Amino acid sequence: MKNVFFPEDEVTVNDLYFVCYMIERIARRLKQPNKYVANAMGRDEIAKKLSLADVLHSENPLAVESDWIDEYNLSEGSYDVKDVDPELCTSIPTTTQMAKVYKRLILATQKTEEEYPDAILRVYASPICETLDNYNCSAYYEPSPYITQSYYNGAF
Repeated sequence: MKNVFFPEDEVTVNDLYFVCYMIERIARRLKQPNKYVANAMGRDEIAKKLSLADVLHSENPLAVESDWIDEYNLSEGSYDVKDVDPELCTSIPTTTQMAKVYKRLILATQKTEEEYPDAILRVYASPICETLDNYNCSAYYEPSPYITQSYYNGAF
């Protein structure tokens, strides 16, 4: 994908990771599903954030979170991925771990000629995200090929 501000530059896989990371952070902070954040941003804004990721990654993540929450008028919800049964889940995956899970899934399922913003919106809209974000089960720890196949099957 070409950078929307500098068309001679390419958006990188690291830029994709950064945007997934920020979506995860914001979703957790607001107690919203990831797809809420991605959908509120929309395709064009995601493309802009991907294009700015190489600069934004050096900013304070809390400041970036706050900026995006204000910019996209995001609101609090009640979907708390950290609300788990301690008998089933002894440790919650970090935002960086989940960003890597989503980045790998986006890359593994990306269609020919599909750009990152479209792939982000498509993956986060998938019903398997509810399972991936349910830390009472181990779906997020499954190997990437298994998660990819589950995506194509529509369920784990």
